[in-house]
Amino acid sequence: MTIQDLKSETNNFFLLAGPCVIEGEEMALRIAERIVTMTDKLNIPYVFKGSYRKANRSRIDSFTGIGDEKALKVLRKVHETFGIHTVTDIHTAAEASMAAEYVDVLQIPAFLCRQTDLLIAAAETGKVVNVKKGQFLSGEAMQFAVRKVVESGNPNVMITERGTTFGYQDLIVDYRAIPVMKSFGFPVILDCTHSLQQPNQSSGVTGGMPQLIETIARAGIVTGVDGLFIETHENPSVAKSDGANMLQLDLLERLLTRLTEIRKVINKF
Repeated sequence: MTIQDLKSETNNFFLLAGPCVIEGEEMALRIAERIVTMTDKLNIPYVFKGSYRKANRSRIDSFTGIGDEKALKVLRKVHETFGIHTVTDIHTAAEASMAAEYVDVLQIPAFLCRQTDLLIAAAETGKVVNVKKGQFLSGEAMQFAVRKVVESGNPNVMITERGTTFGYQDLIVDYRAIPVMKSFGFPVILDCTHSLQQPNQSSGVTGGMPQLIETIARAGIVTGVDGLFIETHENPSVAKSDGANMLQLDLLERLLTRLTEIRKVINKF
């Protein structure tokens, strides 16, 4: 896979979507099948997202995964079953080559976007590398993370905006960062769900405002993002990770339909 594979003949946005974490094979295949049906109908290039392991949970007793190899095999099964690309997070340099055997896109978590050894290891796999902007960084500062990947010999880089720390328990999206990061010459994605997290809650469980997902997404399309990142689940209330800010799967098609119509209008300007 290369960046060009995400280009749409109708100049639509592309989509990275799926559950926060792989909870099981049947669940992943059900979600992937439903999203493939939607994106095929709307001509949206689609990459299935699922973390094979969550390494940055707030509490030690939080769910982290079903096992690395087991979850990665689920991601491969999604790819083989539906013929779609897949993306997952990696957390250490040693994980890059392992995950690259199973998925098409390696994602660098926002907290780790300055980790040079991690960025180099991801670049050296030859896979597309999606670097999520740190909550503590400006759009301008992301050029240096991108350079680490490119100067390691891999031009297939994407950048994801996922909000900026606003006080201790909130995030805010500065949409000025989107044209700034687009000026680097690589696709820019808006994470419509993590941007609505409310971290550092006293319960040790991250909160969120999923009712604003459409608001965030619409603004991203108008601002010119190339892609959207949306975590979705059949029943977010029982999701094992990030349920507080995920989109109910039943609501996704209506949202994508509206966003596609907005994109058609924006393409005229």
